[in-house]
Amino acid sequence: MSDRIVVIGGGPAGLEAAAMAGRLGAPVLIVEKRSHLGGAPIAESYAALTHGLQSAEELMGKMMAAATDLDRVEVRTESEVVAMSGTGGNFTVTISSNGSEETVDAGAIVLATGFQHFDPGRETQQYGYYEFPDVITIQDAEGMLKEETFVTPSTGKPPERVAFIQCVGSRDRQIGNEYCSKVCCGISSKQAIEVRQQVPDARVFIFYIDMRMYGYWENEIYWPAQEQHRVNYVKGIVTEVLAKNGRLIIRGEDTTMGRPMEVPMDVVVLAVGMEPSPGTRHMADILGIATNKYGFVETVHDVLDTVTTAVAGVYVCGSATGPADLDDTISSAGSAGAKAVAYLRSGAEVPA
Repeated sequence: MSDRIVVIGGGPAGLEAAAMAGRLGAPVLIVEKRSHLGGAPIAESYAALTHGLQSAEELMGKMMAAATDLDRVEVRTESEVVAMSGTGGNFTVTISSNGSEETVDAGAIVLATGFQHFDPGRETQQYGYYEFPDVITIQDAEGMLKEETFVTPSTGKPPERVAFIQCVGSRDRQIGNEYCSKVCCGISSKQAIEVRQQVPDARVFIFYIDMRMYGYWENEIYWPAQEQHRVNYVKGIVTEVLAKNGRLIIRGEDTTMGRPMEVPMDVVVLAVGMEPSPGTRHMADILGIATNKYGFVETVHDVLDTVTTAVAGVYVCGSATGPADLDDTISSAGSAGAKAVAYLRSGAEVPA
C-alpha cells in the first residue's frame, strides 16, 4: 500500500490540497501540465482577487510557497497523467513529461483540474467577440487591469464609456449551460471599480439579468461600486452589439423601464462563465469517475460530501466539481487533501 498522494493540477485547489496533505505528513506529488504553478490566476494574469481586492500574484505566491516549501511535496511541471490502474491504496499512475513516461505508485489521488472560460464565439457569434476588437472578455480585462493600462484595444486610448454584459455562457438553455457561474457578477463589479480607479473619467455600466452577490460581496463590492465609484447598474437584456461611427452600439431592452435601449460604448466586456476544463473531462475518463450533464465531476453527495468520488481513493476539489470562487475552492481543496490522508491512514482495503 502506497502512502503517496498524487495531486493532479497545480492551481489554487491543487496547491491547497497538497499543502494540507503535506502538513498532515503524507508525501505528495503535484502534476501540473503548465510550465508553472498557480493555475488561472497566474496563467491569465489576474489583477486582484474579487474577495478583498488583494493582489492575485502576491496571494498565489504565498500559496505556492506554502505547498512547495514542504519537504514532502514534490512538483512536476510540464507533465500530465496519461493513465491510471489499480485500486484505492494501490494505484499505478503513468505520467508523461517531455515525451517520456514513468509510473509512480499512489495510495490516493486528488483531482484539481479547474475550469475554462466560456468561448463567446463557440456556439454563435455572441456580441461580436471575434468581429470587433473592442469587445473583450473579463479575462482580457484582467490582463489590462493588472498592467494598469485599461484602454480601448483598437485605439490604445483610455475609454470614455465601458459596458459589462453579464451571463455570457451561463444561465443559457440554448447552449446547454443552464447553471449560474457564481463569480461573474462579483468579478464584473470588482473590475468596474478598478476601471473607474484607473480611468476616472470613464463612465462604466453593468447590464445584468439579476445581480447575484452572495456572502460578503454585497457590502464589499456591490454597494461600493455604486456609491463610491459611480458604476451604473442597468437591469436589462442586451440582444446585440454593433459597430457605428467608430464606436460600439449596445442594443437591447431596459427591463426596469420597459423600453428599448441603444447605448454607445468604447469597450464592451463580456462576463463569460465557467465550464469544465478539457483536463477535467479527460482526467475523469482516465480515472473512471462520473461527470454530470455539464461535464463537471460528480461526488458522492452534492451537500454532505462534496469532494469524494465514487472511485475509492479518488477525490476532487475546486471548480472541477462545478463553478466555484476562490473561497469555495480553498475550502474544498483542504477537505480533499485531509480526506485523502484519512483514507490512507484508516487502512484502505487493498485487494490481495
